[in-house]
Amino acid sequence: MLNAVGQAQNILLLGGTSEIGLAIVTEFLRRGPARVILAAREDSPRVEGAVRQMKDAGAREVDVIDFDATDTDSHPGVIDAAWEKGDVDIAIVAFGTLGDQEELWQDQAKAVASAQINYTGPLSVGVLLGQKFRAQGHGTIVAMSSVAGMKVRRSNFVYGASKAGLDGFYVQLGEALRGSGAKVLVVRPGQVRTKMTDGMDEAPLTVDPERVAKDTVAAVIDGKEEIFVHPLFRYVAMALNHIPKPIMRKLPF
Repeated sequence: MLNAVGQAQNILLLGGTSEIGLAIVTEFLRRGPARVILAAREDSPRVEGAVRQMKDAGAREVDVIDFDATDTDSHPGVIDAAWEKGDVDIAIVAFGTLGDQEELWQDQAKAVASAQINYTGPLSVGVLLGQKFRAQGHGTIVAMSSVAGMKVRRSNFVYGASKAGLDGFYVQLGEALRGSGAKVLVVRPGQVRTKMTDGMDEAPLTVDPERVAKDTVAAVIDGKEEIFVHPLFRYVAMALNHIPKPIMRKLPF
């Protein structure tokens, strides 16, 4: 359970090598040491660096659990393992891929794989996390959504459709858990400067992972249910949802 200054005892990061996820955990560790559980593919070349980053940030213990977002049959065991040493205060769902959007809508196998990582996997662990958090009666599930899910656009509609599904699921998971003591925070950044966006033209309102982290941790402490990392995106999303389709076709994004 978080203490008065927002210090957690146990933090689970699903997507244990995610730059944004690691930045969020680092921000929590500024408030005091915690045990960190990194759920990631054990054969990932980035796991060792993620463990070192967490230790350097002040984690009192770092455990790694082998996690494959697409292997949903293994997810119950992954979540059970995360709880073996006690309740989890914060669980961050921060895995996903972007991919070549023009390729995805024309390649059935790649489109399905993208949807499994960006929607089916998060839904799978979300159901399991919901039961764990409801049973313990406290804690927050942080789901990394995207502004792309607020209005699915032609330029990235395979990715955007998956994020729309993720967003809707976690918003309503929060409603399902209402009154249990557990909470859900849905985080909607726009473009973030990470390896996933390397080589892309920088969009307006692009932010660094550290900005996402600071806003996310502040929102958890304040008990918020959803945030746009750049506040202007709330109004951008509202505007886009009211633009007629013929006009949307002419917009350069």
